[in-house]
Amino acid sequence: MRVLGIESSCDETGVALVEVQGAGVPVLLAEALYSQIEMHQAYGGVVPELASRDHIRRVLPLTEQVLASSGRALADVDVVAFTRGPGLAGALLVGAGVACALGAALGKPVLGVHHLEGHLLSPFLSADPPEFPFVALLVSGGHTQLMRVDGVGRYTLLGETIDDAAGEAFDKSAKLLGLGYPGGPALSRLAERGDPAAFKLPRPLLHSGNLDFSFAGLKTAVMVQAKKLALAQDCAVTDLPANVLADVAASTQAAIVEVLVKKSLAALNQAGLKRLVVAGGVGANRRLREQLNSECARRQVRVHYPELHLCTDNGAMIAMAAAMRLQSGQQTASEVYAFDVKPRWPLDSL
Repeated sequence: MRVLGIESSCDETGVALVEVQGAGVPVLLAEALYSQIEMHQAYGGVVPELASRDHIRRVLPLTEQVLASSGRALADVDVVAFTRGPGLAGALLVGAGVACALGAALGKPVLGVHHLEGHLLSPFLSADPPEFPFVALLVSGGHTQLMRVDGVGRYTLLGETIDDAAGEAFDKSAKLLGLGYPGGPALSRLAERGDPAAFKLPRPLLHSGNLDFSFAGLKTAVMVQAKKLALAQDCAVTDLPANVLADVAASTQAAIVEVLVKKSLAALNQAGLKRLVVAGGVGANRRLREQLNSECARRQVRVHYPELHLCTDNGAMIAMAAAMRLQSGQQTASEVYAFDVKPRWPLDSL
C-alpha cells in the first residue's frame, strides 16, 4: 500500500510518498518541501491569504517531483492523505481540495490526518524509530503538550500550555529583540554566542506540581529586561550591543529549555515509562537536545527525535501518520470526496 501525503496547514507545502510493507514501519519513498519563509519575511509573520495562494502554486509541481523521485506514477498511489487540521483554514482547504480531487480522479480513497499526530509519529521516519508506549513532548508552533502514547490513536494528555507555547515564546522574544522572522531559529543562533546565566528569567509553572506549561510571563519578563538594558544605555532595544543581545537570547533559551526538560522528566516519572519522543519544530533546538540527552542518559531513558529536516511541517509526517493509522486499523480511508477542515482540533479528541 502506497500513501501520498499532502501538508498545507501553514507556511510549508509538503508532499511525500510512503509504502506499507507488512507489519513493519512504513518506508518513506520520496518527499519534497517548499517553505514560504522568504515570502513572509517582509511582513514579520505568516500572512494567511498569501500562504493559501502559494500552496495552490506549489502542491502539484511538488507532487510530480515526489512521483519522479520515487519512480512511481499516480496510478501506483493507493491512498491520498492530507492535513485536515489544525492550521490556517484557507491553507488547509488547498491541501484538502487537491487531495480529494486527486482521489476522485484516480478512484482511490482519501484520508484526513491530524497535523499534530503527524508530528507525534514523525520520529518513526528516523533511523532509530521508537517503540510504544512512550511519553511524547510535542513542541510545535502554538502547541506545547506532554502526551502518553500507548499506540497509534491511543493518546492521553498529561499536560499542555495554558497560554503561550514554547515556540511562541521563542518567536515573540526574538521579535522583541529585533531578530526578524522566523524568530525562533534566529534567537537560538544568537544564543550560541551568549551567557545563559547572564540574566535571571522566570521558569513559569516549573514547581506547579502538574505538567502544564505557561510561557506568556517569560515573554513579558524578556521585554522588561530588554527595555531596562536599553534605558540604561539610552538606546532602542534593537540597538543594544551584540554581546548583550546574545546574553538575553541565551538566558531566554535557557529558561524555556529548563522548563521543557524538567516537565518531560516529571511526565516520564508519572507515567512510569523509560522512553521519550520529542517532536515538532522546537525539537530541532540544539540546547534542548543536549540537555534532554544528558538527563535521559542519567536516568537510563531512551529519547527519540525526528531527523532534523523533518522537525518542521512536512508531507512525510502526514503520509506516515496516515499509513500507520491504516496499518493499525485505527481508521479506514474513504471514497467520499466531500471534505471539510478543522482549524482547531484537539489531538486528544482522536
